[in-house]
Amino acid sequence: MGEQVESRAVELELHGKRRIFDVDDPILPEWVEEKALSSGDFPYKKKMKSSDYMKELKSLQIELVKVQFWLQATGKRIMSIFEGRDAAGKGGAIFATSSHMNPRLARVVALSKPNDREAGQWYFQRYVDQFPTSGEFVLFDRSWYNRAGVEPVMGFCTPEQYEAFLHQAPQMEKVIDHEAILFFKFYLDIGREMQLKRFHDRRHDPRKVWKLSSMDIAALDKWDDYSKKARPDAEGHPYRLRALDRGACQRQAPGAAEPHPPYPDDARLYRQGPRGDRRDRRKDPRLRSCLPQIGGQPRLRARRFRAARGSHRY
Repeated sequence: MGEQVESRAVELELHGKRRIFDVDDPILPEWVEEKALSSGDFPYKKKMKSSDYMKELKSLQIELVKVQFWLQATGKRIMSIFEGRDAAGKGGAIFATSSHMNPRLARVVALSKPNDREAGQWYFQRYVDQFPTSGEFVLFDRSWYNRAGVEPVMGFCTPEQYEAFLHQAPQMEKVIDHEAILFFKFYLDIGREMQLKRFHDRRHDPRKVWKLSSMDIAALDKWDDYSKKARPDAEGHPYRLRALDRGACQRQAPGAAEPHPPYPDDARLYRQGPRGDRRDRRKDPRLRSCLPQIGGQPRLRARRFRAARGSHRY
């Protein structure tokens, strides 16, 4: 006789009702399917058109290529961290950001569980080792903010370690600002039904099954605990939330400078005209040196970084 497989079904409370969710059941419950897209206060009734999404994504990816040329010319450093709930799209957002960047000058950092040596170090040490060098763009798939959310919720750190982190994190980020590293922080949120749907999709898609971990299942009934850690409202908490496009949010330590635009303000690369501000690479040699002609267009539009559009395309 074969070994009996232990059921992974969990009882959840959603919108005042008790629901049973079994990730191993190949049939997705109707109450998940019906509410998935609109869950988490997602403000749209349907997904963004694929053609519109790809057009917008392409234009943003071109801007990121320009940023890399600027980094090479100036020696500046950029670091982005992507945090958020499980299955919120961190990996997809990072892939969309980095897929057309020069891999010699951009890298993704996704650290695994600390080994015995790392566990005995200063908590931030293994992350500092991954900080960007001159001209480099580094993207963190989760970061030291694990200690602000995942670790206390799942019991991976002590209350004393958590409190020490809350004290040290703002100081750490003041050092980052002092080092003139351009620092962008993104928090990706997701509705509960959409999270369940994505977990179910991962479980039953052979190409994605590696994404589903035992910890994901163990955390299913800890939604409210994660919410309290992700969106603290206690007075004096060391982080503040700032709303971004389509429900994403960004955390920033108090006292830290606002993120700088990806192009220098003092370069005077703007030209006023009937169509508004323009960048003309033929008018300024500094722009020519760091931004070669892309796509046959001499006038290059400048955009600031934006948060992911939350189109559920991850």
